[in-house]
Amino acid sequence: MSQTTASPSLPVIAFIGGGNMASAIIGGLVRQGHPASQIEVVEPWDQAREALRTNYGIAAQTEASPALQRARIVVWAVKPQTFKHAAAQARAHTQGALHLSVAAGIRSDSIAQWLASERIVRTMPNTPALVGKGMSALYARPGVSDAERQSVEAIMATTGEYLWVDSEKQLDAVTALSGSGPAYAFYFMEAMTRAGVAMGLSAEQAHRLAVGTFVGASELARRSDEPPATLRERVTSKGGTTYAALQSMEKDGVGAAFERAMRAAEQRAHELGDEFGK
Repeated sequence: MSQTTASPSLPVIAFIGGGNMASAIIGGLVRQGHPASQIEVVEPWDQAREALRTNYGIAAQTEASPALQRARIVVWAVKPQTFKHAAAQARAHTQGALHLSVAAGIRSDSIAQWLASERIVRTMPNTPALVGKGMSALYARPGVSDAERQSVEAIMATTGEYLWVDSEKQLDAVTALSGSGPAYAFYFMEAMTRAGVAMGLSAEQAHRLAVGTFVGASELARRSDEPPATLRERVTSKGGTTYAALQSMEKDGVGAAFERAMRAAEQRAHELGDEFGK
């Protein structure tokens, strides 16, 4: 890890884990002018370390070391099942830091115990953060100051949008909705592309039409003051083509099945906390 003296105006941020989500946040920070010399990373996998070196000029280390002591903020971008072990390795070097966890399911009570700190914020980002279009929710323990909340906001703003929730339990719902949500969108894009090909379009044509439709519909929903139900109704003329498609989906129970699927994701997020938070 770089031992460059920290700039007084820019905090040193350490990442425990250097995979996709960490890279998304690091990329956002670097694009906003945060120097690579102010970023520390612990990442055991060779391929991920090489990507960090190639993309951002960061020399990540394989394990926690005293270099972490210069970090004002530590971002925990590890898998739920490895969080406790990673915390045990880094705890001695991160006592003075604010902790930001992006690990799904692991509750702040467990993190506070593992790190002997109450200065913990949990966030649930999603993969569009990789292109600066992420949607994240944040929850802070009472020990986090207003200034520290603002520091976290500055970090997450580099990846897209964010919002705060008042109850940590809500993060399980966030995980089911926006955390896993991109996979649902991709799932429907896949189905639309397959259907397009079956109806005579080329794979490239069907793919472009499906992706472009999601981009356009999302932007329309973002800009509109009307709810999605109203926007849907405006596309749907009774007896028309859209009506036929929606009636078919209703008959097949697509809406109810989709809601059950989200409940399954929420339940699994809760189970992760029980399973790996001990």
